[in-house]
Amino acid sequence: MEANSIFLLICSFFPISLFILVIGLLIYAEKKMGFFYQRIHKADPTSERHGGELVAEALKAHGVEFMFTLCGGHISPVNVAADRLGIRIVDTRHEASAVFAADAVARLSGKIGVAIVTAGPGLTNTITAVKNAQMAESPVLLMGGAAATMLKGRGALQDIDQMSLFKPLCKFCASIGCVRDIIPTIRKAIAIAQSDTPGPVFVELPIDSLYKYDLVKKELGATGSKGGFLARIVNFYLNTYVNNIFAGAWEKRELKPLPVNQPMASDDQVQRAVELLSSAKKPVIVLGSQSTLPPTPVDEVRKALEAMGIPCFLGGMARGMLGRKSPYHIRQRRRDALKEADVVILAGTVCDFRLSYGRHLSRRSKVIAVNRNKSQLYKNSDMLWTPTLAIQGDPGSFVASLQKALGAYKCDPEWPRMLKERDEETEKSNIKKADAPVNQYLNPLKILHIMEENLDDNSILVADGGDFVGSAAYILRPRGPLNWLDPGAFGTLGVGGGFALGAKLCRPESEVWIIYGDGTLGYTVAEFDTFQRHGVPVIAVVGNDASWMQIERGQIPIFGSSIGCQLAFRDYEKVAEGYGGKGFKLSNESPEGIEKTFLEAKKLCKEGTPVLINCLVGKTDFREGSISV
Repeated sequence: MEANSIFLLICSFFPISLFILVIGLLIYAEKKMGFFYQRIHKADPTSERHGGELVAEALKAHGVEFMFTLCGGHISPVNVAADRLGIRIVDTRHEASAVFAADAVARLSGKIGVAIVTAGPGLTNTITAVKNAQMAESPVLLMGGAAATMLKGRGALQDIDQMSLFKPLCKFCASIGCVRDIIPTIRKAIAIAQSDTPGPVFVELPIDSLYKYDLVKKELGATGSKGGFLARIVNFYLNTYVNNIFAGAWEKRELKPLPVNQPMASDDQVQRAVELLSSAKKPVIVLGSQSTLPPTPVDEVRKALEAMGIPCFLGGMARGMLGRKSPYHIRQRRRDALKEADVVILAGTVCDFRLSYGRHLSRRSKVIAVNRNKSQLYKNSDMLWTPTLAIQGDPGSFVASLQKALGAYKCDPEWPRMLKERDEETEKSNIKKADAPVNQYLNPLKILHIMEENLDDNSILVADGGDFVGSAAYILRPRGPLNWLDPGAFGTLGVGGGFALGAKLCRPESEVWIIYGDGTLGYTVAEFDTFQRHGVPVIAVVGNDASWMQIERGQIPIFGSSIGCQLAFRDYEKVAEGYGGKGFKLSNESPEGIEKTFLEAKKLCKEGTPVLINCLVGKTDFREGSISV
């Protein structure tokens, strides 16, 4: 009796259970295979089109001119289709260089920078470059190939969990499941990359979303309806799966860019800043890379700074904002100036290691902090400093609005004049150090001073190195905004080849100089092949001291050892020539001889030849005591 009751109870619930099971299966079928969608939006098995064409169309509609890549079978459809639409495909010798080049394009053009690489190791090779773009706040779209969706986790070639790698690094990550999702996903990714605080985004492109219908069907093993019962069920599933991938694939979709959100300071915040600044006697502005972002043109920011006459310290992409010899651009003794200032405007500048986590600021100063990123806006404010006014908004637009609100305001000229006099004292000291003898070969400071005097007004400087580049930052003067490219807060080595490639493509009329250490040259010297093949002439100046001097400088005094820091005086100019460029070596030349080499390099560059100048240098006490941590 008890058993019969249980049986009757189960039977009473069976129709409900069966109903729930059927509904669940239908939901699964729709989610996984678009079972109902493909009844309305048919796949076209005869179409010769492929998903790579849709990727290319989306990029073209967003004004993408260059796409950087290192080829792979997973991504061939995209590269071929983009090339046919007139997007210039630039293939590099390392995937990281492709992303660095896209990063440079993003910084210099104000548009999205785009790179595409193959699955697995192709994508893992980009990790450092993507992290660098994240920390430098560069809007970069990275696309990567992947195994067919159905074959993931089944041992397909180069199949790994790529999404988990990029989710911590990117503002947005998506994997394409159907061809119809390609255009909407890319539009969304590009808008997110450029909105709020810019940064990298990642779109994974499985091969079954990129290749033609018949090839995908063959790859997945979807055959006809012949065979036994089980075979027919499997074939039904596979054919339904493939049809879902291509259902509605070629229907017309909106291509134009989605709106980009750019946070702005409110009128009340600008007015509050006006009140703080109006009573200041010794104001200072510290300008960071965010001040060069759209929507406010850099020339408008520059004019606003000149109109206010407030002394400025420039960092990152803002270097050169005020030209070579502006009375308001202060280069030396920033710590002293910040301690003396009564109002400090941090416009896109963060209180990280570059400002000693806020220790460079005086507690007596009123601090106006402006940043697109809320967490960066308050970084370390709980320990060492406190913003008087914190504004989550675009720094460049804020500077322009502040100047307009100030009207006829002009900083007391005596304050920037005094700071400029300090600059000149330090400059004189640096010149003396440049003329001092060294233990062997050439004085690196002398080389940099001669280089400074021979830069064109449109020169773009790419910084990739430690000690030699650290010295260059004190001596070389970018002639205008967006004329200096360095890695940013991540301090990445190996950006030189990619940055220079992107910069020269964006600004073909400009001279592009890479300042290399001999250590960092090893990362991207192979890109001289890329420069030559793609007609992208740049000039590389290598400070060759046969060591990782930036590390050795601190390691020897502390530990009494140079282990791991020693290199050799190699003939790097020959390596560049092996890759199709022109090389020079400097070792004991006079200043006139050095200048003659620079002039010859400029001439060759204008004629279309990439040049490497291998400068053998000795040691100086310039920047003595600096430790690279």
